[in-house]
Amino acid sequence: MQNSYFCKNSYLNVYELASKKSNISTQLIYGEKFKIIGKKKDFFKIKTDFDNYLGFIKVKKFNKVLDKTHKINILKSKIYFQPRNNLKFFTKKYLPFSSEIQILNKKNNFGMFEKNKWIKLNELQMINKRNYNFSNVLKLFLNIKYKWGGKTFDGIDCSALLQIFYKYNQKFFPRDTKDQVKIKKGVKNKKKFKKGDIIFWKGHVAICLNSKKLIHAYGPRKKVIIMPIIKTIKLIEKTANLKVIKIISI
Repeated sequence: MQNSYFCKNSYLNVYELASKKSNISTQLIYGEKFKIIGKKKDFFKIKTDFDNYLGFIKVKKFNKVLDKTHKINILKSKIYFQPRNNLKFFTKKYLPFSSEIQILNKKNNFGMFEKNKWIKLNELQMINKRNYNFSNVLKLFLNIKYKWGGKTFDGIDCSALLQIFYKYNQKFFPRDTKDQVKIKKGVKNKKKFKKGDIIFWKGHVAICLNSKKLIHAYGPRKKVIIMPIIKTIKLIEKTANLKVIKIISI
């Protein structure tokens, strides 16, 4: 029995337990590889290939083989059922940022990744292309709603906002803050912050865009937002009684 598969949904919720009433712990996005390690009722227990995350997904159709050639480099890319830049051919569905696809055919500046499913070629990059401008990547998600376990245009949480940058660049980075905080050496206190500093609290993370501003998916504001660094540190300490526990560099 084959045990490696690829997600072929735009995105797919991964639940903590084998129930849709369970919390969403993360999501698979199109092209993500996973292994099936068990089954419970109509749920598969899976382990993701990128970050070894465990959870349950509702039984769906999966790609058994996917020779990935390209990835989505915008927040969400429209899927068309014909290679024509006309909204009447728009399927009302999107592929999220960092989705990995196989281009099977090209026509009229479109690429076909499944039968009758086309994406604009200018919204793609080659699969091995890197983008280390983390500021530009994270700002794609500005004002996207906060969603626990989310990592797409439909909602994202703080740890996914950081992880998606590494995933796009095909570099391992854990999914949850409790694991992210352990991955590099850092410091507990800083008087001056710089671009690329990653600030951790217990259960939360933010990334410095420069010496004054940070970006994070902030639950109390219900969206991805840019805020002043010092003001945010004081606010989180006042409202959540949480102090910074570690600062590392991206």
